[in-house]
Amino acid sequence: MVNTHISETPIAPQQIDRPWAPDPDRYSGPGAHYRRCGASGLDLPAISLGLWHNFGDDHPISVQREIIRTAFDLGITHFDLANNYGVPYGSAEKNFGYHMDHDLRPYRDELVISTKAGYDMWDGPYGKGGGGRKYVLASLDQSLRRMRLDYVDIFYSHCFDPTTPLEETIGALDQAVRSGKALYAGISSYSPADTERAVALAAEVHLPLIVHQPRYSMLDRSVESGLMDTCGEKGLGMAVFSPLAQGLLTDKYLGDEGVPVGSRMREQRFLHTDVLTEDRVSHLRALNELASQRGQSLAQMALAWLLKDERITTVLVGASSAAQLADSVSALDNAAFSEDELALIDEHSRQASLDN
Repeated sequence: MVNTHISETPIAPQQIDRPWAPDPDRYSGPGAHYRRCGASGLDLPAISLGLWHNFGDDHPISVQREIIRTAFDLGITHFDLANNYGVPYGSAEKNFGYHMDHDLRPYRDELVISTKAGYDMWDGPYGKGGGGRKYVLASLDQSLRRMRLDYVDIFYSHCFDPTTPLEETIGALDQAVRSGKALYAGISSYSPADTERAVALAAEVHLPLIVHQPRYSMLDRSVESGLMDTCGEKGLGMAVFSPLAQGLLTDKYLGDEGVPVGSRMREQRFLHTDVLTEDRVSHLRALNELASQRGQSLAQMALAWLLKDERITTVLVGASSAAQLADSVSALDNAAFSEDELALIDEHSRQASLDN
C-alpha cells in the first residue's frame, strides 16, 4: 500500500439533530440476526458494517453519520476498521471517533468495534507495517486515540509478516488483551498453515484468538481450499471481507453503457477494467438472472450465498449510503438455496472467477 500521511485534524463542527436515540426495536429489526463467533462467547451480526471505504475525509461526515445510525437502527452492532482505513490513512478511525462521541457513546456496551494493524501506516522504520511488537502495540494506541476509545473488542493482525517470528506477533496481541486495550484477538489473510501455528501459539499463552478475516466471495473462493476447514476445526469464527468482489457482484457493470462514472473500476481503485471480459460478464448476467428469479438483486444473493455456511460468522459490507446498507441487509430475507440453485451458482461463479 502507498504510504499516506495520517490525518489528525479535528472535524469541523457540524449541525446535528440532538438528541439522537436509536430505534428502540432495533433488536427485532431486519439486521438483528446474530451468530456465535467460533468457539468463543462473542456473538456478531450476520452482516456487519466495514469502514474500509467511504468513511475517510474524502466523504461527507453527514453521510457517514446517516449510514452509521442506520446500521445500528437495523440491528448491526459490529463496526470493522483498521489503522490505515480512509483517505488519508487514519481518517476512518478519526471520523468514527467523532461518531462515537456524538451518537454512539451511550451504547458502547452494545457495540463490537474491531481494528487492525499490519500494513504500512506512518513514516520511518517503525511504521512500515508488519507483525513486530513495537509497531503492533503503538498502532493500537494510536487507533484508540483516534476512535476515542478505552478498548476495542477485537484487535487483528491485519496480515501475516514472514519477516517477524509469529511468536512475537502473537505475543503482541496477547499483551494488547492483557493490558485491557482489546477483549479478543484476530488474524486476517493468514494461510491455513500459518493460521494453525497462530492458534497453537495463542493456546500456549491462553490468548482468546477467536476470528479470522479473509477475502471471500463467489468470485474469490480460495478460502474453500483449506482455510475454511482449518477455521472450523480450530474454533475460529470467520468475518469475510470483499463479499461483492469490489462491486463486480452487483448490477453496476452488467449494462451496455460501460463502466459507470464514479465506480472503483472507472477510478482504477482495487478493480481494473481488464477483469470485465465478455466471458465473465456473460456469467455474471446468468447469476443476475438467477437472483432475479429469487426476488433478489445480484448483490443480495451474493451475500446470502456466503451466509449459507455456518462457519461464516459475519459478512463485512461497505456502504456509500444508508439506502445501500439497508438493501444489503435485505439479503437476510431470503438466505435459503435449493440444490439446483447452488449448482447453477457453482457453475457460473467458478467460470467467472477472478483467478481465471
